Amino acid sequence: MHIEKIRWPAPAKLNLFLYITGQRSDGYHNLQTLFQFIEHCDFLTISANKSGKITITPEIQGVPLESNLIYRAARLLQEHTHCSLGAHIELEKNLPMGGGLGGGSSDAATTLVALNYHWQLNLSDQTLAALGVKLGADVPIFVHGKAAIAEGVGEKLTSVSPAQPYYLIAVPSCHISTPDVFKNPSLKRDTKKLSHEQLMSNKWTNDCQPCVKKNYPEVAKTIDWLLEYAPTQMTGTGACVFSTFEHADDAELLAKKSPSWLNCFTTKGVNISPLRELLTTKLD
Repeated sequence: MHIEKIRWPAPAKLNLFLYITGQRSDGYHNLQTLFQFIEHCDFLTISANKSGKITITPEIQGVPLESNLIYRAARLLQEHTHCSLGAHIELEKNLPMGGGLGGGSSDAATTLVALNYHWQLNLSDQTLAALGVKLGADVPIFVHGKAAIAEGVGEKLTSVSPAQPYYLIAVPSCHISTPDVFKNPSLKRDTKKLSHEQLMSNKWTNDCQPCVKKNYPEVAKTIDWLLEYAPTQMTGTGACVFSTFEHADDAELLAKKSPSWLNCFTTKGVNISPLRELLTTKLD
């Protein structure tokens, strides 16, 4: 058991494009999407112990412990490996919930990766990713830790290296339910499946954006304002929106002059996640 206390990053992701290529008989949708990480993170400070218990502070308002993805990830790992060790986890929550940045999935993935280290379980990334799918479709990409095209329901990953620009991320004041977006009858579900070469060279769009814009005026207002200044689109099923810049100064300048109703921050896109960086450069 590694007993040192370590502060682990749980980074956000962006979907730089998101295409829905069909609906499966089980109700899930087949996708082609490009995941890239950003330097904006939640942090989990973890110390292992011999109690067998998983304790988390602070509590997340309105989320019972058994529903907390961090707790569920830790218990899943204990059960899978019959591990009798425990851990105390302090959560520093910086990512908005329900914004399409993958915060909950990232917290779960960081829990799996970190406890695999602290408890010295020596599970492979493939095994951790397979466990992660039980917690959410986006968990494997955070375990994988490299920018990737995801296909199927998001489980087939191919590493790629898109440009790593600067982003202004806007957080509209609404919560969007992913299942509701995928149930929406106006959602485009028949985008033609493309080769990876075509996907990387075409102009990038998000098939979920038109129906979300139609149903959530806050998202429409945010996108329309930002489009005056920079290429802008929604990530995932929303509500967060990102504008792309070559230089950090330009992103920061727009953040400074944005209207008071626009809640935003600036960050950099990265193809190797901060979690993977920590694991390979500082803990190896």
